[in-house]
Order: sequence, then structure tokens, then C-alpha cells
Amino acid sequence: MFSSLSGRTVLVTGATSGIGYEAARQLAERGSTVLLHGRTPEEAQGATDRLIATTGIDGTLLRPLAADFARLEEVENLAHAVVREHPRLDVLVNNAAIAAPERHTLTTDGNEIAFQVNFLAHYLLTNLLEPALTTDPGGRVVNVSSSLHRTGAIQWNDPQRIRRYSRLAAYAQSQLALTVFAADPRVTAVSVNPGICETGLLPLYGHAGAPATEGAAHVVRLCDPATEIVNGAYYDRDERVAPAAAATEDRTVKRLNKLADLLVGHTA
Repeated sequence: MFSSLSGRTVLVTGATSGIGYEAARQLAERGSTVLLHGRTPEEAQGATDRLIATTGIDGTLLRPLAADFARLEEVENLAHAVVREHPRLDVLVNNAAIAAPERHTLTTDGNEIAFQVNFLAHYLLTNLLEPALTTDPGGRVVNVSSSLHRTGAIQWNDPQRIRRYSRLAAYAQSQLALTVFAADPRVTAVSVNPGICETGLLPLYGHAGAPATEGAAHVVRLCDPATEIVNGAYYDRDERVAPAAAATEDRTVKRLNKLADLLVGHTA
């Protein structure tokens, strides 16, 4: 029997499909108020309606929110709306992710799109939500990463990969950055590889995956205050393991924060 999570408020990014949708379902079924993020208001509302219709979850536990992570201005607006309406946020699940496209693509903010959607948007969101992320025991950030972060390298002199682009390298860089970011001392955070699941990202891994509900269970376990965590820890499903070496280097964490502050045009 799972412990109740009633009274807790959790924001899940990318909650309209895949692991994010299943995590939102599991959290709400255990009594959490879930802020359900989608790229558009229609997508967020659609996922909310679907959860209520198919699971019988009390609709008062679900709040649809929208922001296109390819536009940093929308991320800022999302953060301000959350702080205004939910001054006490227990958990932020940084889950939204896209596969890097075949062709090199820059956002209107001038960032390589996978780097922005998968990492920079979450970096900005986390920093802006810092006042709301409660210092109560169990308040935390859960970054949904990938085993591919081990193959990644942050191109410090060319983070937008303008000189040399490969979609796999761009995706791996975004996942490595998200994993490194978990070691930021400003908030208590962990990262988790939920395993290869049947989601929109499956083609990157090229073979069959587990149901998204399994991957989501590993994420939800880390949202539970009964699960003790260490800041910066990395989990492969349920097991704590060492991440890529870069993710444990203070120098890399500081360097990444400096780069991200520059790219989001915002200093925390």
C-alpha cells in the first residue's frame, strides 16, 4: 500500500503524455494536488479532462497550466502564475523533453531547441520557483534524466552546436546538463533515469520499452517525502548509482550555472 501524499502540491512539466502523464495520475491518485503542465492550454486541459474521465480522480486535485518551453517568456509567465497561486510548492518534477530534431534548430531565444526545452527552460523555472519550493521536509526537485547523459558532453564554447550538430549529441548534452543541475546547492534536487519506456522519445533508444506507468513509478517514489534523498543524487530507476563524473564536479556545476544564466538572460 502506498503512503498518502495528500496535502502536497506537485508541478509536473510535460504532463500531457508519457511518463509525465502517468506520474501526474499516480500522484493525484495518492492525494496530491497536481499542477499539470502542457505546451498549450488545450493540451493541458485535454490531459486533465482525460484523467478525470478515466480514473475518477477528483478534479479539484488537478490544475492545468500551459507554457511552450521553446519560448522562455512563457516559462517565466508560468513560474509567476505558480508562485502567485501556489506560494507553497512541495515538489517540482522537471520532466518535459523533446528529441532533438534531425536538422539543427534554434528557438526564438537563440538556443538549440533540445538544450532549451530539456534543460534551460527547467533551469529558469526551478530558479524562479525557488521561493515557493518549500523548505519543509521533503520539499524537492526531481529531474527526469536519461542514461544517455553518460554519452553527453557540454560544448562550452558552442553550446548551441552551430559548428557541429548531431541530434543524439544534442539530446545527450541536454540530459547531461539536467543531471549536473541536480547538484546545484540552491534547492534539494535529484535526477532519475526512469528506464527506457514506451514514450515519444523511444525512437532515440531504438528498441522496445517498458510501459510509461513503470517509468512514472520511479519518478513518483522520489516525490514521496518518505523517500530520503541526498542533494545531487542520481537514480537508475530505484537504485542510487553514480552519475557521469561531470555531474559531481563543483567546477562543472558553477560553470553550467554561469552559462545557463547567460543563455536565459536571467540571473538568480
